[in-house]
Amino acid sequence: MAVILITGGARSGKSRRAELRARSFPGQPVYVATAEALDAEMDERISKHRARRGNDWVEREVPLDLVEALSETDGGGARLVDCLTLWLSNLLHAERDWSQEIARLADALQHQRSPVIFVTNEVGLGIVPDNALARTFRDAAGLMNQTIAAVADEVEFVVAGLPMKLK
Repeated sequence: MAVILITGGARSGKSRRAELRARSFPGQPVYVATAEALDAEMDERISKHRARRGNDWVEREVPLDLVEALSETDGGGARLVDCLTLWLSNLLHAERDWSQEIARLADALQHQRSPVIFVTNEVGLGIVPDNALARTFRDAAGLMNQTIAAVADEVEFVVAGLPMKLK
């Protein structure tokens, strides 16, 4: 079993790298999508991701209940969770206790039999956001990434499509 965290900025190549890593494990890969198609632009993004991946993936749409989805899909191919920062955003908007959910996720990862690959955004490299919600999100994302990186077997940072191994 392996837990792999792949982080980087927007459009850095994180998802493509994660797809490649997921396909390197035996079994049919499972794509755990945290995004919701709430508008036409997001629907188009999701369609492009699906087309790029092809039909050899099992797909699960999981905007909130990530721990349960990982438990339900354990024992088969690698699971690719794309992405943790959208999951965090969903938790914040649903007014769920994000710190408790992250702790539950970190604990659940220690009991998985099949590989789990996470995509997450590095959002802390820019300026301090100008509003409280954006600062809360930035801070929560940083803490989430630190928590998952601590339990991960591998951590990669992707820049311009090039992965750098951090752990």
